[in-house]
Amino acid sequence: MTIVIPTRKKGIRDKLLEIDWLFVALVCAVATVGVAALYSVADGSWTPWAGKHAARFSIAVVMLAAIAVIGLRFWMVIAYPVYFAVLGLLALVPFVGAKNMGAQRWLEYGGLQLQPSELMKIALVLALARYFHGLRIDQVRNPLRLIPALLMIAAPVALVFQQPDLGTAILIAATGAVMIFASGVSWWLVLLGAGGLVGAGIGAYRLGILKEYQINRILTFLDPSRDPLGQGYHLLQSKIALGSAGIEGKGFLQGTQSHLKFLPEMHTDFVFTIFGEEFGLIGALVLLALYLSIFWLGLRVAMRAKSHFGRLVTVGVCATFIMYVLINTGMVMGLAPVVGVPLPLVSYGGTVMMTIMAGFGLVMSTHVHRDQDTLRSGELL
Repeated sequence: MTIVIPTRKKGIRDKLLEIDWLFVALVCAVATVGVAALYSVADGSWTPWAGKHAARFSIAVVMLAAIAVIGLRFWMVIAYPVYFAVLGLLALVPFVGAKNMGAQRWLEYGGLQLQPSELMKIALVLALARYFHGLRIDQVRNPLRLIPALLMIAAPVALVFQQPDLGTAILIAATGAVMIFASGVSWWLVLLGAGGLVGAGIGAYRLGILKEYQINRILTFLDPSRDPLGQGYHLLQSKIALGSAGIEGKGFLQGTQSHLKFLPEMHTDFVFTIFGEEFGLIGALVLLALYLSIFWLGLRVAMRAKSHFGRLVTVGVCATFIMYVLINTGMVMGLAPVVGVPLPLVSYGGTVMMTIMAGFGLVMSTHVHRDQDTLRSGELL
């Protein structure tokens, strides 16, 4: 006679203990770097950025833990509603959105600002993971089956591009491409899609869809010296700051390019330059090592998950996260065009931080429920 020992259902306390706290510790270390960098940007003051950054992160850690204890099936059930809700918010931006520095990207209510394009990065990951979760591998390789996924990607990309926000539009498109690849699509379709994106970019340039400043950013990336006192000024100053830092840097609060106001948007786009100038090559490499460690631990979660939905969500979140890092650090070093992409958990910005931490919460939900098959399980928690 076979004796079946029933397994005890995990409680919230059990799930909290199963969170990968090394992963969370690395995330906290990066956020601490952000607090220090923003404190320095404000000339040694907690206001207006460092204090708020620390407070938001404290709330975000609690949110991460709350998301982590909720079962994967719940996130699969709400994936499409979340996607269409955020898409609706994006569609509202051109009509009621607040303008800042020539761009209309934010919704304001009661003194609070919300950037729907940032929320879309996670909403799209959930929706694509839900879609591909329901397909067999032979269906994924059918080009016709990719049309709904491509439409889910194209709709937010078009809305974000019109704000205009080229950097975020590129990130959303790239995240979608990674999700399609991770779902098991054939290589020839990947190459065809890449060729289509290149063709679309050339077509946008030919038709004059790209704004003049966007074209100038690309030309400046190719040759910053073409306009050293205009379009290329900020990139050249960023290179000077990083190059003058040396191995050990100039010391905390001792950066010259930053404190003499040679750099723009020091609390957002160019915060890596500030950190690199003060802590040098060693500090920059340590920060990049922290990012890579978070990325690797996230991929390890994806590889161990039984749920195809959880695996795809984790891959999408990790891809978005590392692309943030690569684009931001690349643009301040002259390795990529300046497109206004923040540095995760270091740059100032509430919506960006909450989006990233919500994504990490989904990664931890996949880790905690790694033995749960979302196709079979009826558990919502």
